[in-house]
Amino acid sequence: MERIVDARGMTCPLPVVNAKKAAEEMTEGGVLTVLVDNEIAVQNLMRFAAHKGYAAGSEKRAEKEFAVTIRVGAGDAQQAEPQETACAPDSRKKGLLVALTGNVMGTGDEKLGRALMKAFVFALTRQDVLPETILCYNSGAYLTCEGAETLEDLKALEAEGVTVLTCGTCLDFYGLKDKLAVGGVTNMYDIVERMESADSILRP
Repeated sequence: MERIVDARGMTCPLPVVNAKKAAEEMTEGGVLTVLVDNEIAVQNLMRFAAHKGYAAGSEKRAEKEFAVTIRVGAGDAQQAEPQETACAPDSRKKGLLVALTGNVMGTGDEKLGRALMKAFVFALTRQDVLPETILCYNSGAYLTCEGAETLEDLKALEAEGVTVLTCGTCLDFYGLKDKLAVGGVTNMYDIVERMESADSILRP
């Protein structure tokens, strides 16, 4: 079976997300070719293939056209399916807490930081194992409120059983108390308690 995914023009992490979905649909195995327009996407796809144990190679076809070829074995594809059958509550990783401490990711350009945070939250929705809890505090409170670009992805995570909580003090400080659109409100005592009991904490 041969399949082509045209991911040119797509921003991170969409090329990998689409490649992962296509590979998992190839239940009988085959060759998956992913077309992208930048070397970073090539590197991300190669890492994805290595992580999944797929043989892969890349080819530069034009100035802004690359092809990543991934060989998916029948057994590999079939094994990947059950993990993605549904991100039901039992697909959450007990003890994994994600702390979103701001509405931007990293330091530097604010526009880039917002785009990175949006991509990070979207990528969370595409993981085989979801976090148990997401805590939003300081300017991270903006992520759970009306108008946020991350809102639909956080709603999707909540629908799959992930607990989404936003600091009430932070909502008050930024004047967002009436704009919370996903999850519940928490306090510093609960935040500390959840962090202390977490097996691992992920901060973007």
